[in-house]
Amino acid sequence: MPTTAKRLCNFTESVIREMTRIASQHGAINLSQGFPDADPPPQVIEAAVQAMQQGPHQYAVTWGAPNFRKALAEKQAQWMGLDLHHDEHVVVTCGSTEAMMVALMTVCDPGDKVIIFSPFYENYGADTILSGAKPIFVPLDPTDFNFDPLVLREAFKQKPKALILCNPSNPCGKVFTHEELTLIADLAKEFDTFVITDEVYEHIVYPPHTHCYMAGLPEMFERTISCSSLSKTYNMTGWRLGYIIASAKIIAQARKVHDFLTVGAAAPLQEAATVALQLPQNYYKEMQQSYIRKRDLFLGYLDKANLQYTSPQGAYYVMVDCSGFNARDDVSFCHWMAKEIGVAAVPGSSFFHEPVKHLIRLHFARDEDVLCAAGEKLQRL
Repeated sequence: MPTTAKRLCNFTESVIREMTRIASQHGAINLSQGFPDADPPPQVIEAAVQAMQQGPHQYAVTWGAPNFRKALAEKQAQWMGLDLHHDEHVVVTCGSTEAMMVALMTVCDPGDKVIIFSPFYENYGADTILSGAKPIFVPLDPTDFNFDPLVLREAFKQKPKALILCNPSNPCGKVFTHEELTLIADLAKEFDTFVITDEVYEHIVYPPHTHCYMAGLPEMFERTISCSSLSKTYNMTGWRLGYIIASAKIIAQARKVHDFLTVGAAAPLQEAATVALQLPQNYYKEMQQSYIRKRDLFLGYLDKANLQYTSPQGAYYVMVDCSGFNARDDVSFCHWMAKEIGVAAVPGSSFFHEPVKHLIRLHFARDEDVLCAAGEKLQRL
């Protein structure tokens, strides 16, 4: 019999989704897969009901329904400080997962190289391999998740076609500073490299940290492909509505890739989500305040349990040190913790290229009563 593709030997199935299955198996509180407990805003749900009753039910324009793209371009132009046109600068995708795949396939030929900061969201490595490219991993220090500029320059000297930047970062909660982003931008311009950003947590940032868009830096819009989604901002991870924002030249090529990957995102959900994109500014402020409360509540329990962690600057994940528990490795520890403690986490080694096996990732996008219950269980550690 013929064999399957060799490239599939270079990565596993999602460890995050595996830990969700293990959480269900043991009845553990799932702090592994990062989806919120909250529902989308009520007016958005009402719009979805209306769209299901009245349509549209057939294909939208392949790269996104015009009214959805228009609302998206207007909203992002305000936040990113860019002059965006919905017909020139936007492709709507099936979640940011597809957006990242489209971005890589748009700019990379087989054999090209792609810089990835480590730790990284697990899709980036797989997407790079699936697009035929080769990853160059640049480590973030596991103690503070900062990078060495000299190491990054050495990576750029390998003539990469693109760099992937998750900001705010999943899994470590790092928010890249303006100075760090400027350094990356300068290297991208010097070595003629694309920057592909994942900014799904753009509105979940904790003061005094602020989110800076790579595409908004001087001379960077033409070489930045901004990937994001509505999933985390509007509590609709299951709606699978993502997007790419880039220059007209890049978008013209990205549309072709997207068209033959998925044809298009769900038409009635695009209609309903247009309402979300038109929510007032205070929605984002209230969401930020809600996550600040959740973060402080959960970190308080980690402190009570004498667990060591790096305080997240953005997103809703925290990396916790499990080295004090005599575990063989982080994978066995996470399996044991789900079964015996009743809390499910993701082993940190699934995010690192380097042999880092003493960290686990927990998320705090759950309701506060769930976080309290998880926090009480963690005291048993």
